[in-house]
Amino acid sequence: MKKIHLGILLSLFSFVGLTSCGETESEDSKVLLNEVLTLNKGNFQDDYGVHNAWIEVFNTSFGTVDIAGYKLAVCSGSNDTIFYVVPKGDVQTKIKPRQHALFWADGKPNRGTFHITCKLDSARTNWVGLYDNGGKLLDQVKVPVLQADHSYARLDDANEEWVVKGGNEANSYVTPSTNNMTIEKNSKQEKFAESDATGVGMAITAMSVVFSGLIILYVMFRLLGLGMQSKKSTESKSVETKAEDKSVGKSTEKEGEIYAAIAMALHEELGNVHDEESGILTIARNTSEWNAKHQLLRK
Repeated sequence: MKKIHLGILLSLFSFVGLTSCGETESEDSKVLLNEVLTLNKGNFQDDYGVHNAWIEVFNTSFGTVDIAGYKLAVCSGSNDTIFYVVPKGDVQTKIKPRQHALFWADGKPNRGTFHITCKLDSARTNWVGLYDNGGKLLDQVKVPVLQADHSYARLDDANEEWVVKGGNEANSYVTPSTNNMTIEKNSKQEKFAESDATGVGMAITAMSVVFSGLIILYVMFRLLGLGMQSKKSTESKSVETKAEDKSVGKSTEKEGEIYAAIAMALHEELGNVHDEESGILTIARNTSEWNAKHQLLRK
């Protein structure tokens, strides 16, 4: 009887201790706790090949979030809470949109950025909290006692419901650094496989799509080529017309000059418009360069 009372008392103390660890969390957090594994016997190994407990966080936003300066806190049934501050200067602390980050709860922070000072007690209920670089509590979860290689995770990434994963049922696999909801089957693919078991329909559909695309491209380029040819022919015709107009104008001008010359020649011929010289040579004494014609005479 005394042992029963002692067990109830210890459970009560443990519950009170975990309650004191919790705080009021932020409602608009972009980074959330997503999955926790407390006892790792044959699950995912860290970068040193060691099986350790781990804590997974998830970036719920569609933008990259840098968690440098964030704090992870672990409380295992007592009032003392151990904090781990994510170091700055590591590019891996920038979590891409809708991606995960995995922290190893091995108590060996000298092994790297994602090895925290906190440890998880697999024999007791653990409280895990996530704080931003300003000290605001972003998310928290109370992880119950779990079997080996079982995790306490959200039903789906960023889902409010938490479940225990690790069994053989569908969507019950432990999923470190990946989506909590795993899809094993695709109903559309299964229906298509049933309706076209040999793949003949798929081949005919693919070939029809390819040849239809080629025919459409041929028609488009053909029409485009005809349009370009008609445009070029129109431009060449306009150029030839302009050239003909210029040549007609020039020929008309030349013909007018010829007619004028012929008319002038006929006028001179018919009108006897010629110089009449008497044959008298006049020699002046006072000569100049204009009337000294005797200088041209021979002796």
